[in-house]
Amino acid sequence: MLGCWRNRTSRSKVEAGGCVLVPRRTAVVGTSGSGKTTLASRLAQRLGLAHVELDSLHWGPDWTPAPRELFRERVAQALSGEAWATDGNYSAVRDIVWGRADTVVWLDYSLPVVMGRVTWRTVRRCASREELWNGNREQFREAFFDRKSIIWWALTSYRRRKRQYPVLFRQPEYAHLRVVHLASPRATREWLDGLPELQAG
Repeated sequence: MLGCWRNRTSRSKVEAGGCVLVPRRTAVVGTSGSGKTTLASRLAQRLGLAHVELDSLHWGPDWTPAPRELFRERVAQALSGEAWATDGNYSAVRDIVWGRADTVVWLDYSLPVVMGRVTWRTVRRCASREELWNGNREQFREAFFDRKSIIWWALTSYRRRKRQYPVLFRQPEYAHLRVVHLASPRATREWLDGLPELQAG
């Protein structure tokens, strides 16, 4: 459940009873390239949480996706603890992730911001030959000249995500979630900076 941190000098919005609500199990969602993994990692570090990257549980060597049931088993096991931050939009495990979470953070940035971020990230990864999950690396040809590329996916899924999430947040099975809607990188920085710096455990 959400923790309560009492500090009236925080830059974060003070909520119920004069305290800042501190998430313990957070799912970060948003269009590909919006910065979900970076935020989840920083949130985990700041609050002393485990960081669970759903992509690492989904993708096997040579970009081979895990079978659905295996993926669900991996996610359920990884999120069985009481304190974590995770990132990803996978509908196949949404019931597990959101069912266990107390908070969903939606990075709802403008299309130019998202496309600028995902393009720069892809160029950097391709140039540095950065290893992602299970030996996978992004390649220039696939990244920029393939309809299955992450850049094309970010562009074509953007408007669908904007329509989809508000509808999902209203579903009764997710009524327990606190939704943090962040519409700009600045809003994200301010929200994160307003949370306490806690130690693991």
